[in-house]
Amino acid sequence: MTVVSAEAAERRELPPSMVERMTLILDAFPSRSTRLALEDVARLTHLPRSTAHRILDQLLKADWLEHSSFGYSLGPRALHLGGVADDSSELRAVAAAHLHSLMVRTGLTVHLAVLEGGQVRYLDKIGARYATSVPSKVGGRAPAHCTALGRAMLAWLPAEDVDERVGADLSARTGRTISDLTALHQELNRVRGRHGLAIERQECFEDIACVAAAIRAPEGPIGAISLVGDSTTPLERVAPLVLDAARRVSLELYPDLDRRSARGLHSV
Repeated sequence: MTVVSAEAAERRELPPSMVERMTLILDAFPSRSTRLALEDVARLTHLPRSTAHRILDQLLKADWLEHSSFGYSLGPRALHLGGVADDSSELRAVAAAHLHSLMVRTGLTVHLAVLEGGQVRYLDKIGARYATSVPSKVGGRAPAHCTALGRAMLAWLPAEDVDERVGADLSARTGRTISDLTALHQELNRVRGRHGLAIERQECFEDIACVAAAIRAPEGPIGAISLVGDSTTPLERVAPLVLDAARRVSLELYPDLDRRSARGLHSV
C-alpha cells in the first residue's frame, strides 16, 4: 500500500495549470481598493506560500498586479482589461452622499475630481442656483497647478512626480495664477501645513474661489472634493467641512487607513 504524504496530496489537489493558478490569485482581488499581503493571497487561494509568491512575482512583472508596502493590488493591465482603469464609479458612489451634504450645508457648488497627468477631471458637480455660473462641467478638465482640487492632490505626491506632471506646462490662466515651479512647491507645502486643505482664489477662473481636500488611499491621493463660490466667499469657514468629507470618503473606501497612517502613510 502506497502512503501519500499530506504535502503530495496538497500538490495533487492544486489546479494543474498556471492559468488556473493565476486566475485564483486575480480572483482574490474583488475591487481596485483591495490590498492583500502574501499570506492573505495564500490563505484565500489555498496555494502554498512559495507558489503564491512565485506567481505574484510574475503577475507584477506583467503589470497584472502592483505592490507597495501596504500589499498587493490590481495593476493597470487588470484594471484596463476589466474596463475600470478609468472607471470611478466606486469613488463616485461612496462620495455622493457627502457631496450632497456639503451642498445642503453650505449652499455652495461641490466638485468631485480625479488627477490625470497634470490636469484634474471633474467627475461630479452639484449645486444650487450659483452652480450655473461656475465654468466647469462633468467630464471637463482644468490644469492641476491652478485649481484647489489639483493642488490638494499634488500636495501628497513626491516632488519629482509633481515636476513631471506639471513642470512643463505651468501656464497662467489669470493674473493671479501660480506659474513658477518653486512657488508651486511652496504652496503645496502650505497645503500640507493646513492638514491637506488647498485654497485658490481667481487663479483658474476669474471671480471664482474654491477650497479642496484630497481623498486618499494608502499609496496616495485618488480624488478630491471642493467647495466653490465667488471670489468673496469666506471659504475658511467651510474648509473644515471639506476636509471632513474627504476624510470620511477615504475611510469608507479604506477602513484601516488610520492604522496604516500610523505606520507611515505616504508623507512628503
